[in-house]
Amino acid sequence: MKWKGRRKSSNVDDRRGQSAGGFDGRGISPMLIGPLIKLLFSKVGLILIGGFLLISWLTGTNPLNLLQNFIGGNGMVNGVATEVYQGTPEEEELAEFSKVVLADTEDVWNQLMEGYREPTMVLFTGQVKSACGFASSASGPFYCSADEQLYLDLSFYRDMIDQLNAPGDFAQAYVIAHEVGHHVQHLLGITEEVHGLRSQLNDTEYNKMSVKLELQADFLAGVWAHHTQKMKNILDEGDIEEALNAANAIGDDRLQKQAQGRVVPDSFTHGTSEQRMRWFKKGFDTGDLSQGDTFNAESL
Repeated sequence: MKWKGRRKSSNVDDRRGQSAGGFDGRGISPMLIGPLIKLLFSKVGLILIGGFLLISWLTGTNPLNLLQNFIGGNGMVNGVATEVYQGTPEEEELAEFSKVVLADTEDVWNQLMEGYREPTMVLFTGQVKSACGFASSASGPFYCSADEQLYLDLSFYRDMIDQLNAPGDFAQAYVIAHEVGHHVQHLLGITEEVHGLRSQLNDTEYNKMSVKLELQADFLAGVWAHHTQKMKNILDEGDIEEALNAANAIGDDRLQKQAQGRVVPDSFTHGTSEQRMRWFKKGFDTGDLSQGDTFNAESL
C-alpha cells in the first residue's frame, strides 16, 4: 500500500502510555510521578504542599487532586498528560500509517455521504476507557457509537502477524476501515436499530443480527477500498489478498476452531471466514452502497 508522504488525519487522540482511568484520587497516575518528585524536592514545593494540605483539611478536597491541577505546566493539564509518548520506531511508523488510513476513510466517506461526521481514532496501550466502558488490548480494535470513536492498540498489528498469520499493511488498513464501517452504520441508524432488538430476541437470534451487522461493516470496508483506490491509486499487488486473508483469519469458525477445537454456529457474532471475505470482496468489486444490505440478503 502506498501511504508514505500522504495526508494524515488530525482526528486522532493519542493516549498511548496513559493510565486508562486517568487520575481518580485512588492513586497517582504514572505520568504524574515525575512532576511530583520535582515539586517535592524544591523549597517552594514544600511550602506549596503544606498549603495544599491545609486547604485540603479546610475544604475536604483530596490533596492529590489539588497537586494534579497545580502541575499543569509540568506534564498535566486538567488531568490529561501532556508529555509526548514516544514508542519504538516501528510503533511510531504504525501510528503514522494509521493516521494516513484514517485520512483516506475521511476522504472517501465525505464524498459518499452528505454531512458525514468524521470519527476520532484513539490510540492506546494496554487498556482504555471509552463511553462504552473499559476495554483492554486483548479485546482488539473496537468502535464505540456512544462517543463516535474507534479504539486501537497498535500491538494488535503484531498480533495479526504472530497469532493470526495475517501480515501486510493493507490487512492493517482493513482493520481500521472495518471499524469506520461501524461508524457509518451508526450514522445511518443501523447500529442503534440492531441494538434496540436486544431485549426482544434470544441469544441465538441476536447473535444472527450481530453477524449481519459485522458482515455489513466488512462490506463497507470493501466499499472504502474500492473508492480509495479509484481516488488515489494506492494499492500494490497483493493488497486485496492481504485484506481477504485478514478477514479469513478473524472468522468466528476459524477462531473457535483454534480456541476450543470445535465450532458452535449459534454463538457466532461476526460471521464465518468465508462470509467475511465474500462481503468485503463484494464491497470492493462493486463500490455500491446499495449492494450491502446484509439484513435482507437471501444468503450471507
